Amino acid sequence: MPQSRVTIIGNVGDDTKFYGLHISPDLDIVAYSLAGMVDPVKGWGVKGDTFHCQKTLQRYGYQTWFNLGDRDLATHLYRTEQLLHGKKLSTVTSEIVSSLGLDVRLLPSSDGMLQTYVSSGSRRMDFQEYMVRFRTKPRVNGVFFKGAGSAKPAPNVIQSIIEADGIIISPSNPIVSIGAILVVRGIRSALRKTRAQVVGISPIVGGKTVKGPADKLMKALGIECSAVGVAALYRDFLDALIIDQADWKLAPRIRSLGIKPVVTQTLMKTMTDKVRLARIAVSEVKS
Repeated sequence: MPQSRVTIIGNVGDDTKFYGLHISPDLDIVAYSLAGMVDPVKGWGVKGDTFHCQKTLQRYGYQTWFNLGDRDLATHLYRTEQLLHGKKLSTVTSEIVSSLGLDVRLLPSSDGMLQTYVSSGSRRMDFQEYMVRFRTKPRVNGVFFKGAGSAKPAPNVIQSIIEADGIIISPSNPIVSIGAILVVRGIRSALRKTRAQVVGISPIVGGKTVKGPADKLMKALGIECSAVGVAALYRDFLDALIIDQADWKLAPRIRSLGIKPVVTQTLMKTMTDKVRLARIAVSEVKS
C-alpha cells in the first residue's frame, strides 16, 4: 500500500519536557521506525546514536534518567524551536516526517496540551516518570489525562477517521496509549460514526502484556486483564478484535460483546511475523 494512503494518529499523552525541549516519544518512535532509523536493540531512539551531550549534562547536575541520544536531540531541538516560533505540533510533525523521507501522514491526536499522569497513593507523576524513571514499580491507583477537557483534535484527525477505508487500532496499551487518543474530544465519536471497519489487535496475551505496563494498569483500574477486557474498552466502536491463539477460548465472550473475534498468532518475534499480522489486519478492515 502506498505510504501516501496511510494516516497514523499518534498519542501525545506521553509528551513531556526535558532540558527545556519538547519531547514527543510516540510520534518519534513511529517516524524513526518507518524511516528505518530506530535502534533495533533498545527498541527506542536512533540506531548507532551516541550520548555525549547527555553525559555532559549529567556533569552539570542534570537528572538524566530519560535517555536522549545526540541525533535524537536534533529532532527535539527542531521541534521545540518551531513550536516557539508559533507553529502547531501537527505542522512540525509533518515537517519532520517529510524530512525523514516518509510519505505517510502522521497526525498528533491534538495540538493542545494533553499529558498522561498516574497516581500512586497521594503521589502523582507523569507517565514518563512512572514508566522510565521508576520502571512501572509504583502501585497505581488511578490514571488521568491533564488537559483532556480542553484538548481538541488536530487538523484532519476527525476527517481521516470519518473518511477512512479501514481503521486498525494497534496493539498498544489500551489505557495510556490508545486511551490518551480516545479522550481527545470527538475522536471516539468519529470512530462510532465512520463507515469503515474498525479492527483492533489485543496487546494482552494469556493475561499478560507482551511489552509495557498494560496488564498492571488494567488490574489497578479493575479492568479484566485479558483480550475480553480490551474488547470491552473498545466495545462502542470496534467491529473485530484480533487475539492470540493462546486466548482462543475467549472468542465466544468477545463475540457476545458484538465484536468479531479473529484468532491467530499475534506475537511478533520476526519481521515475517509482523508482515503476516499486518496482512491479516488489513484483510479484516477490507472485509
